[in-house]
Amino acid sequence: MSSYWIDSTKDFNIGSKIDDNYTADVCIIGAGICGLSTAYYLSKKGLKVIVIDKDDIGEKASGNTTAKITMQHGLIYDYLLTSFNENFARDYFNANKKAISNIKEIIDLENINCDFEYKQNLIFTTTEEDVEKIQNEVDAINLLSGKQDYTELLNSSDLPFNILAGVMTKNQAQFHPRKYMYGLANVIENNEGLIFTNSVVTDIKKDGEVYNCYSDEYTIKSKYVVLASHYPFINFPGLYFSKMYQVTSYAIAIETKKDLPSGMYISSNEPTISYRTAKFGDKELLILSGGNHKTGYSPDSDENYGYKFLEQEAKKYFPDYEIKYKWNTRDCISLDKIPYIGDFSNFMPNMYVATGFNKWGMTSSNVAANIIADSILGINNKYADVFNSTRLEPLKNKEEFKNMVNQVVKSFVTNRIKIPKEDISVIKNDNGGIIKIDGDSIGVYKDENGKIYAVNPTCTHLGCLLTWNNLDKTWDCPCHGSRFDYTGKNLYDPAFKDLQIIDIED
Repeated sequence: MSSYWIDSTKDFNIGSKIDDNYTADVCIIGAGICGLSTAYYLSKKGLKVIVIDKDDIGEKASGNTTAKITMQHGLIYDYLLTSFNENFARDYFNANKKAISNIKEIIDLENINCDFEYKQNLIFTTTEEDVEKIQNEVDAINLLSGKQDYTELLNSSDLPFNILAGVMTKNQAQFHPRKYMYGLANVIENNEGLIFTNSVVTDIKKDGEVYNCYSDEYTIKSKYVVLASHYPFINFPGLYFSKMYQVTSYAIAIETKKDLPSGMYISSNEPTISYRTAKFGDKELLILSGGNHKTGYSPDSDENYGYKFLEQEAKKYFPDYEIKYKWNTRDCISLDKIPYIGDFSNFMPNMYVATGFNKWGMTSSNVAANIIADSILGINNKYADVFNSTRLEPLKNKEEFKNMVNQVVKSFVTNRIKIPKEDISVIKNDNGGIIKIDGDSIGVYKDENGKIYAVNPTCTHLGCLLTWNNLDKTWDCPCHGSRFDYTGKNLYDPAFKDLQIIDIED
């Protein structure tokens, strides 16, 4: 299973496995859209950059996105006005608005063919209780933009169902994210930057004014380090695991003979569903995404989450649909809905972080790249304070923080879930679960033929007990969102080590 973005660029080939010790001005960990954008800006200024990733370019979050380039991050602006102040909200608005034009400027300057298209973006509701929220968002955007024609309140759309209200924003965009990332990578290499893929950074240590990034048996020495790895795998002293959690989202790309909606759309009410089109040869695909849930905590019913929810929606409005691709991804959610961009910690100068993009990574990545590049270059960025990564304000969201802490504590209690009998036969074929053997918890998956795969179901990040996700056949961490396949191979950060394999007999 892979996303349309990844499958349609599987023949692209940039980057190689690290093969020696290297020295650079900047080492950027993460070859997604954020890491590559940061490397792009710095390499254009003549700095020697190295980008390193444990996977291929854009293979994780950036290659499994919906790739909407919009400053309309849900019903965000009324929230910012209410929770912060007008100047703060305006800076957030302008930073993300500028990111759209920055991306278009890069595409034009570097002649990157990535299916970029300007589109209107509509946040809509089909429930009465959200109509007032939509109106408040329209008022907020009009206040912040200073232009009454920038956004518009609608009560109809070209979606195949009726809406009660919607906030439509003009001059937003969509593109093919992986084509864009490969375009950035080409420029980086042309500027003598290096890109290492399938190379895991296992540790970072400071030695005087230099950082040593360790990958395999090799070391990259650099004055600056940028953690653009989706979720920081360095736990201390940044403590980002205490300031955000991960959510799993799903997507399907369908082909249908029915007319497709022309813009980009997302619902304000739960369960969230999003629509956009994508070029598919001489045709177009419709991408439906949503069905979210906290990683490691699948809802009791699959009616309102995952692929089943999306397929039900597709069947309802596009009965002749044919699924061409399906995929899922993890998103880092900050407690106060603001990304963490800037210094990793006040105690580690010249190390930077970009994370907590709250499902809106396209513009947030460009905002982050500009803030971090400016800091390294000694340039004052007027938006840096909005996204200050060392802020304490997220911890003031006491209710969300308490919920997250409670979930983490429960996940350290190994008896918190019902343990089946000490008999592997209780695990059905093509299913997984945790059993007890001689007092130890063992994670077991049986494939369709009854072959057993057993692992230690303890996350290699901070030791939380994993849960079995039968939809994706993965072991998921409810604490911080790490994921492992049924063989124990690490799939998603912040963990980077595989699970311990257990030898047992049926």
